[in-house]
Amino acid sequence: MTIWDELLQLLRPKMPEEDFRRWFAETAYASDSGDQITVWVPTEAIRRHIVQRYDDDVRRALESLGRAHTHVRFIAAGTDEDVEDVEE
Repeated sequence: MTIWDELLQLLRPKMPEEDFRRWFAETAYASDSGDQITVWVPTEAIRRHIVQRYDDDVRRALESLGRAHTHVRFIAAGTDEDVEDVEE
């Protein structure tokens, strides 16, 4: 199980199932360098929504996993430059 899987397990009960499926079901763990977790998302619109709407939830989940100083980098499939970090 990846750190992203663990984080998703914490996020899922905190939102309606439909919202979880819409925004997180198609995300995919890419890498974990210790201070940064990289996650693939299917579209730029989904990436923006996750960053804008779920930033605090992702941070709290990271803190509860003992990763308070870890950044999550969401990358939309097919893009290399349109990335945004969620930081502690």
